[in-house]
Amino acid sequence: MKTHVSLEAVEEKIGHRFADRDLLVRALTHTSAVQVAGDSYQRLEFLGDRVLALTVAGMVYATFPDAEEGELARRLNALVKRETCADVARDLGLGAAIRLGSGEAQSGGRTKAAILADVMEAVIAAIHLDAGFDVSRAFVEKHWSERMKAARGPLRDAKTTLQEWLQGRGLSAPVYRQVSRTGPDHDPRFEIAVDITGPVEGLIGTGRSKREAEQNAAARVLVREGLWKDESDDRA
Repeated sequence: MKTHVSLEAVEEKIGHRFADRDLLVRALTHTSAVQVAGDSYQRLEFLGDRVLALTVAGMVYATFPDAEEGELARRLNALVKRETCADVARDLGLGAAIRLGSGEAQSGGRTKAAILADVMEAVIAAIHLDAGFDVSRAFVEKHWSERMKAARGPLRDAKTTLQEWLQGRGLSAPVYRQVSRTGPDHDPRFEIAVDITGPVEGLIGTGRSKREAEQNAAARVLVREGLWKDESDDRA
């Protein structure tokens, strides 16, 4: 259960000194490190997920006054999804502070997106319980605002958009197949090809999960066909 950083260092990173430091300890504790599940971050994760969603919903509502409900929902989902939460946790260096059982630690638990995302939500809940909603909201706004403003790319799901576009042209739905899988179990890398019947050629996408690779493959086709903008070319 040994960690690589002190609680003081974690507090410094997240910008909050806990009146009840036990909340922070629990937020950083994985189920593999305790005998009783209630001593882990699970309950805090449940609460933190709701605090995060409420705060981000308010942020996108205020920032995009002309957006319709569907667009607001897509922006919300992009900002509260596992990958985004895990990215914030990495930026804050929370991986080194997570309390893991020896087996989970040896299997690379500190770098797993699922665990990092759960811990991030639990930390939000810990701040909320320790200092109230205004403080937890300020924390979320600080670490999610730039990500919200940087979301210039398409908001629709790439796989759904590609399928609807193909169907609109009278073509069959695309088929996704795994081309390769590399990397260790705790940090895999997938290559997924999207096969399309007809005049539209498929492409290969990569990602840390099959789902991410499938989405990237679909997005590459949409960019090539001029339906989506390539964000890598956006220098604005």
